[in-house]
Amino acid sequence: MPPLEIQVKIDPACREPKVLVCTHAMTDEVQAILQALAQAPPQLLPGFREGTLELLEPQDLLRVYAAGGKVFAVTPAGEFQLRLRLYEAEARLDKTVFVRISHSEIINLRKAKAFDLRLSGTISVRLADGSVSYVSRRYVARIKQLLGV
Repeated sequence: MPPLEIQVKIDPACREPKVLVCTHAMTDEVQAILQALAQAPPQLLPGFREGTLELLEPQDLLRVYAAGGKVFAVTPAGEFQLRLRLYEAEARLDKTVFVRISHSEIINLRKAKAFDLRLSGTISVRLADGSVSYVSRRYVARIKQLLGV
C-alpha cells in the first residue's frame, strides 16, 4: 500500500476547516480515516483526591479501574477517584489508545511497557510506573489481536 498523501491548503477566505478525502473506492482504510476524523477529541476526566477536583488529561492516565463500587484513575501524580462508571470513562477515552483488559480495568496502551505471554491463558502487563495488571481470559484474544501476536 502506498503511503498516505496529505495536503494542506491555506485559504484566508475559508472560515471553518474542511476535509476532503479523494479515493478510488470506499476501503477499510478510508473508513478508518473517516471514523478517526469524526471522533471528538479526547475529553478531560474530572478526578477527585482529598476533596480537590483535578482535570486529568487522558494521555497522562496509566489505567482506570473499578474497585469497591468506585472507579479510580491512576496517573504519575497519583490515584484519583472518578465520579463516573467504568463504561462512562471508557466512552470518553480514545479507543485506539485505551483498551479494556478485564471487566474492571482499562489500560493506556501507550503506557504499557511489557506484556508477559508466558502465563497459561492470561497475559500480565507491566505499566510505565512499574505496576502489573492482568488481562482476564475473556480479553486475551482481543489483546493478542491488538498486539499482532
